[in-house]
Amino acid sequence: MKLGFVGLGKMGENMVENILAHHHEVVVFDLSREAVEKLAGKGASPAVSLEQMVARLPVPRICWLMVPSGDPVDKTLESLLPLLDGGDIVVDGGNSNYHDTVRRSEMLAEKGIGFMDVGTSGGLEGARNGACMMVGGDRKVFMSLVPLFEDMCVSGGYGYMGESGAGHFAKMVHNGVEYGMMQAIGEGFDVLENSRFVFDHQEVARVWANGSVIRGWLMDLVARAFEKDEDLGYLSGEIADSGEGKWMVETALEQGVAIPVIADALFRRYRSRSRDNFSDKVVAALRHEFGGHGFIPKEK
Repeated sequence: MKLGFVGLGKMGENMVENILAHHHEVVVFDLSREAVEKLAGKGASPAVSLEQMVARLPVPRICWLMVPSGDPVDKTLESLLPLLDGGDIVVDGGNSNYHDTVRRSEMLAEKGIGFMDVGTSGGLEGARNGACMMVGGDRKVFMSLVPLFEDMCVSGGYGYMGESGAGHFAKMVHNGVEYGMMQAIGEGFDVLENSRFVFDHQEVARVWANGSVIRGWLMDLVARAFEKDEDLGYLSGEIADSGEGKWMVETALEQGVAIPVIADALFRRYRSRSRDNFSDKVVAALRHEFGGHGFIPKEK
């Protein structure tokens, strides 16, 4: 397949490398010429504008967006839509709010353009070596993109979630669950840190990651973080958030559904910005390990 790819940040760059490794053709565009040239050196076709990118795509065109949620998506679509025709496909692979996705889908449907929302999980490693994707939109359009999803994802790691918005909704819920899991891991290591015993946190995490009930990728990542620094002294306990947890809590309030663990994990992130705590350091380290998210350095 041949597609256009807009947005070559950390996730986008790795996703394009993955697509190229599976012998698809990719025309890339980003506001950063350096990012475009970097991927051109790895086999992508560089474009200096959206117009040039679209002109190089076969009909029906497939344009994959990997840009920050909110206004950047709307502005990209505003520039892209006049260049597209009915039957073309636009994929939003970022973490957009599902309300925005439904609105955008309706707007593109008026022009006969398919709009697919793809909630993407797996961090930078997944983007490069096989991600997990939750797909919303028209089922027929989904089926036409299955060869691409097959190559971009781990075995069994993609699925059709339902009508437009369902993919981003599923990803929002996924990230809410992730908030709670990370908070529990952080609090567990906080208890170890404050116990009468002198624990090697990296060794504890290594053992827990092998055969325990709580084994998994997050435990692998926290072991990796402790291997770098037993005390996580390179960062503060301030934990950023990218919005999905807040959307999750707002949605639960609208539905009248109780999600106390996830809500508390979100509020804990807010609290972390005013007081240093070891559990917050663990969660901040986890975010950095799986997604390359920035962290607040420890003040010297």
